Amino acid sequence: MHGEYKVPGGKLVVVDLELVDAKIANFRLAGDFFLEPDEALENINAAVNGLPADSDAASIAAAVRAGLPENATLLGFSPEAVAVAIRRSLSKATSWKDYDWEIVHSPAVSPRMHLALDEVLAAEVGEGHRKPTLRIWEWNESAVVIGSFQSLKNEVDPDGAAKYGYDVVRRISGGGAMMMEKGAVITYSLYVPAELVQGMSFADSYAFLDEWVLEALKSLGIDASYKPLNDITSPTGKIGGAAQKRLGSGAVLHHVTMSYDMDGEVMAQVLRIGREKLSDKGIASAAKRVDPLRSQTGLSRAEIIERMKQTFTTMYAATPGDITPEEYAKAESLVEEKFATEAWLTRVP
Repeated sequence: MHGEYKVPGGKLVVVDLELVDAKIANFRLAGDFFLEPDEALENINAAVNGLPADSDAASIAAAVRAGLPENATLLGFSPEAVAVAIRRSLSKATSWKDYDWEIVHSPAVSPRMHLALDEVLAAEVGEGHRKPTLRIWEWNESAVVIGSFQSLKNEVDPDGAAKYGYDVVRRISGGGAMMMEKGAVITYSLYVPAELVQGMSFADSYAFLDEWVLEALKSLGIDASYKPLNDITSPTGKIGGAAQKRLGSGAVLHHVTMSYDMDGEVMAQVLRIGREKLSDKGIASAAKRVDPLRSQTGLSRAEIIERMKQTFTTMYAATPGDITPEEYAKAESLVEEKFATEAWLTRVP
């Protein structure tokens, strides 16, 4: 069995192993990481050999750590990264290069249509009717998109939303409320087969699926990094956040909103950002929580999106695609049946 795991912001970890009597045998670790002393590689191999095939990632990482000599130095990887690669090999996980990727950058639709397209396109990938896809959202309306499990009245000030022209909608993924001001955010969705993140924890998969956008931001001069669980950040402030939903069809929906520009005062009037949340972030106001891409790059929103598309294409050999009429029709039906209904919006009052 073979498994690979690219550590977000780090190096590639590659494992090969066999199973003998439900135990790991002939384990071999490789990669472009740095490890001292040399013999520590054999220590890791020895520590893994003999482990039960159903060992969880925490148990594997503990065994690797216990097997390392006291003076061992690991750069670009960790015992946890080795464990993820092993779990991916045992679960027959795939890699980015196993798929033909498409990039969809279609015209703006309504906020509810965006959310319906997320569900439809993810299901199409899971059912094998669509290639794995990166979709860039365009906005011609402003909206507040609340998480699947958030309380509507606790998250949104209806008077503030109405005053500034924000529609309020609910998505199928968890996480927090996002203010989508038209022309002021960059939003994208990834629709991927579940096998791509097989063997990873939710936390690992978030960073794994956004590695490419960190590379794009770094190429623009931003010192971007991932802050668990789901934040893309930089030394000057948070840039954006991710959310995820695993569908029964065998697909993963992963979407991210990054702030290109923002009005912190409007944000504070539209969203009910509680004192506890701000205190947890160690800051005094909502306006200081997010540092937009415009101020960090001096580039237009379109230029940043173009660099993102170029980076994804270079890394994963993606080709341009589009949404089919049939997919649009399914999404329109889903808007009527679900996303435009009061029952869905107020499922958590």
